[in-house]
Amino acid sequence: MFSHFKEDLRAVFDRDPAVRSVFEIFFCYPGFHAMLFYRFAHWLWIHQLKFLGRFVSHIGRFMTGIEIHPGAKIGRGFFIDHGMGVVIGETAEIGDNCTLYHGVTLGGTSWAKEKRHPTLGDNVIIGSGAKVLGPFKVGANSKIGSNSVVVKEVPESATVVGIPGRVVISGEKKTGVDLEHGDLPDPVAKAFNCLVEQIGRLEEQVKSLTEDQEELKSELARREEKVAS
Repeated sequence: MFSHFKEDLRAVFDRDPAVRSVFEIFFCYPGFHAMLFYRFAHWLWIHQLKFLGRFVSHIGRFMTGIEIHPGAKIGRGFFIDHGMGVVIGETAEIGDNCTLYHGVTLGGTSWAKEKRHPTLGDNVIIGSGAKVLGPFKVGANSKIGSNSVVVKEVPESATVVGIPGRVVISGEKKTGVDLEHGDLPDPVAKAFNCLVEQIGRLEEQVKSLTEDQEELKSELARREEKVAS
């Protein structure tokens, strides 16, 4: 239970530039508190003390606003930033060094007693308010944008945004975003670019129609001259 303690503590230092001391983490970081409750609750759960595990988890939810089922499997170096409203379901599995922001849900879409929550690979980052729903895998090193709703598998090193979630970066392939800096696409800029392209096409069509009109005028003038002569 205590083997992950240092990794969870180090994760806060590594991923939150606002932290100043260990004491600040112990007293002021609900994401860290939630992990302490979870680690203990999970230990109880896997040792068949399931009611006590759920009870400890319930206390942790009351104290932190973060709900993590004790049956979930969470790796090392897990970090929940801010944390309020985070929900992690019973059959969810989370790899090492993952980060979740406030309002994230790792939920299910079935009432069956089976694997019904997502599996996150290592180094996954999920933005605030995102919902990942279903028993599929989110590949290692992937990012899910804020408020996205993801309902199908995500490949490794991908960036997913939107409702429903769609891949805008896959591996090393760009699709309108800055891969080096991890920027998400700007919908306003994309719409503006589409308008500029449409205007360009319209200008080409007007130019073509004008040239056709001039040719028709010339042909008509030649025929009038021929008739007059």
